[in-house]
Order: sequence, then C-alpha cells, then structure tokens
Amino acid sequence: MSEPDTNTPSQILASSGIPFEAESFQQIGVTESWRKYNDALSWGRGQCLAVLDDGCDLTVAEWRVVMPWGPKVIATYNSIDRNDDPSPVPPGYHGTSVGFPSSLNYQDIRGVAFNNSVAHVRCISVVHLEKDETATMAAGLQWVIDHRAEYNITAVNLSPVDDQRHGAPVPTAIDQKLQSLRELDVWVSAPCGNHHYTDGISWPACQPHCFAIGATVPGKRAVHLDRWSNTDLLVAAGATSSSNACAAGCAQILREAIEKSGYTWRRKADNLPEAMMAIFSESGRRVEDEATGLIFAELDLLAAIDSVCSR
Repeated sequence: MSEPDTNTPSQILASSGIPFEAESFQQIGVTESWRKYNDALSWGRGQCLAVLDDGCDLTVAEWRVVMPWGPKVIATYNSIDRNDDPSPVPPGYHGTSVGFPSSLNYQDIRGVAFNNSVAHVRCISVVHLEKDETATMAAGLQWVIDHRAEYNITAVNLSPVDDQRHGAPVPTAIDQKLQSLRELDVWVSAPCGNHHYTDGISWPACQPHCFAIGATVPGKRAVHLDRWSNTDLLVAAGATSSSNACAAGCAQILREAIEKSGYTWRRKADNLPEAMMAIFSESGRRVEDEATGLIFAELDLLAAIDSVCSR
C-alpha cells in the first residue's frame, strides 16, 4: 500500500487549485467564490461531510490524503455489517468517487469544499436500489446522529436512488432520522435521479427533511434529468449525483460564511439547513423548464455568499 499523500500548507488556498469539474464549477459560482473569498473562508476546514452510499475503497490515493491538520477521511462505518469497514462489495461501486465533487483535495485538484473532512458510510448494497434497504439506511443515518458532535458532521450526501417517479413522499424508516438531523441543523440532500423524468423524482430525495437536488446542463441554463415540483434546487452537472455532491459542499461553505459574517439566518427559517436553502433559492438564477412548466432556482454559490456577507 502506498504512503498517504500529504499536502503542504501552501496547497490549501483556493486560488492555487484546479477545479474538479471546471465547467460546472464555473456555472455554480465556485471558482469565482474561491477567488473573491480566497483568504476569508477556509473551504470546509473543520467540518465533516458524511457520504452515505454503497461503500468506499479507502485504498485509492484520493482518500489517503493527509492535510496539514489531519486526514481527509476521519471516520468510517458499515451499517450493513455493523463494523467500521466501508469497502464496497459487488455490485457496489458508486461510493468511492461520489465524494470527489464536494471534497477532493488531491494533487492540486479541488472539490467544492476541498478542505473539509469526510466520513464514509456504507449503508446500501448498490446506489441504484434493487431491494428494500431502508433499515440499513436508517442505521447509517443514526450513526451520523450519534457521531455528529464528535466529528462536527454538518452535511450529509445521501446518495441512493430508487429510479422511480415520486411526486410525493413515501413513508419509510428513514423519515424520523431525517427529521432529527434537520432539527440538529445538519444539511441532508439527495439526487433527484437521471432518467429525464418530468413528473416525479427518485426516493429518498422526495422525502420530507431531505433536500431534492436536480440538475442543469453544464454550459447552459437548461434543466435536464429528473425533476418535478418537489425539486428544491438545481445545480449544474452531468448527473444529479454530482449535483447533489456539489450542493452538500456548497452548504458547508455557506454555513461558514453565515457564521463568520454573523448573518441572522433565523429570519429565514427555524433551522439552519432550511435557512441555507432559502438563501440558495433566493440568490439563485431563475430557470424556466418548458417540459414541466415550472420555474426552478439554479445554485449560484457566489451570489449566496455575497448575500450573507453584505448584510
């Protein structure tokens, strides 16, 4: 096994990095946020993002990075086997790379919140759900609840999709866990799905207390992939798993901007995640979707940061 890749302090500033998804990051406003707030924000440092998916191969170099203040991956769990080994088991494959858009900090290539730490939780067999795995998903979310304070978990990337059209919530065992995390001020979001449905979105994105993240085409202001009236936010990406990953990273950056600016977020909502979603929605670009007749908000991270730092 190779030695961990150790970043030097000079590599932690945003201005020196290469965006993981250049076209998407530009449209989201990430690269301009890095430039404008380069020295003012820490880009996720001190916050942990929990990735709940079908397992992560921790032997890949990207997850063996050690930053000046500690390792990129600070915790792991497997709610299926009830141990700390999140390694994917075939057909699982997705969890190894889904955290790259939000968290990568490897050889000068940067995810959105590249200085954050990550907790990898294997809670499903495969990201495109083939059976009922709500019990192990609920157990994974409970692990986050139990360890939130220990690791300062501020956001959850809940990656699974059932690839169905849901216009309304589907009551399951994860709902109480999602509500508890919302009340604990933890951002939880999930991808809407990638089938170009225009009459519903995937589960668990359709659930209460879980933000549903859809997508716009990188390089265009055009909605694509799954969406409906229960979609909360669009993020430029080629797949909604990447949209959701970017949204989770952006939530960590906005959280820090709110804290450092002293912004009175309670004017927006009773809890911080809903306040951040309100800020993203209000500061985002309006995108009209001919297929559904709906108007969505497209995430603009720079506008969101500006809106809280100028108050």
